[in-house]
Amino acid sequence: MCLAIPALIVEKKGNWAKANVGGVVREISLELIDRPAEVGDYVLLHAGFAIHKLDKEDAEETLRLMREVFG
Repeated sequence: MCLAIPALIVEKKGNWAKANVGGVVREISLELIDRPAEVGDYVLLHAGFAIHKLDKEDAEETLRLMREVFG
């Protein structure tokens, strides 16, 4: 089973971005994403790759549920 988590893009340069993942900023690849993403967008992140662009409401709900389940 794979787990993808919401991440907020805070900086973008070409197909690379920096994203806030639970308070930690990580460098991620945008090579596999289904739709273009920009600074301020949420993406689903798996193994360092953004794989899906999320709308803000879905991302925030997912993060809330993850905090509830995982503490």
